[in-house]
Amino acid sequence: MLKRILERFRPNPFDTLLKQVADEDKSRFLIVWNRGLGDIPLGLYALVHRIQSYIPHASITFLTRSDLAPAFEMLAVGKVLVDEKWKRGEPIDIEKTLKEHQLASNMFDVLLERPDPTKWLKWQLGSLVPKLNWKEEWDLLIDRYELDQSEIYIGCHVQTETGGYYGYEKNWDLASWRNLFKRISDQKKGKILLFGMERDPSFLMDDIIDLRGETPLFEMLSIIKNRCRYLVVPDSGVLSIAYYIDANFPLRVVSLWADPRQGILRQDVPSPNGELDHLPLLGKNDRIANISVDSVYNALFS
Repeated sequence: MLKRILERFRPNPFDTLLKQVADEDKSRFLIVWNRGLGDIPLGLYALVHRIQSYIPHASITFLTRSDLAPAFEMLAVGKVLVDEKWKRGEPIDIEKTLKEHQLASNMFDVLLERPDPTKWLKWQLGSLVPKLNWKEEWDLLIDRYELDQSEIYIGCHVQTETGGYYGYEKNWDLASWRNLFKRISDQKKGKILLFGMERDPSFLMDDIIDLRGETPLFEMLSIIKNRCRYLVVPDSGVLSIAYYIDANFPLRVVSLWADPRQGILRQDVPSPNGELDHLPLLGKNDRIANISVDSVYNALFS
């Protein structure tokens, strides 16, 4: 407790660094990121915002893994260097990756090897609205999918694929998903689109279109933006990215939570999408399994 109290009165280490860098007239930043997708709008957006508030002419380069690289384009700032061999949770060799790009760390003024948005950027909570750039050309990505414009589609992200990184279960149980899908189908509420990376577990049910493993980031977001009327998703990168797209399109989002002190609920700001309707559902006793099928169905279609 004492440590937490003392931290409130200590200078922000990131602000201290930026003041020093600005005073020394330095501007070249290298930011290394090998963590989650959702942290890009929830953490790195504010990180860039803070750098630019001290050093408007800053040159910012991101170093990341291939599956995260597209999302950095939505920040609409800086360069992105990719190492195809990086995997989340595994050791990385920054100098080796830079050398493959004919670069070295001493070519930058500031190397942020382990940025800590949670500690450095508490000021943003409840005040800074992340805004992810959307390019009109990405709307055309919907064309490769045969999705009827007149149909009602409910997008569902059934597995966050973040097992082992959190001390609690972030995924709704499979029986509840199946019961929700059956009820949607029985009541003729629309077609269900499954999003995610892995096709396991399978859902061999009526009115389900399984797009898992088939939609790169911008194609998935284009489907959500241009075809989905509803989106059901746990606290995940998909939720964070979709929530902060800086464009107006109608979408009702029903989000499922075990810990409301995380993600977009912790950020505590509205979506830049003025037509987005967000209904978060919290599991009793911090257990996502305690969210009922009835509550999700009613939130979707009430």
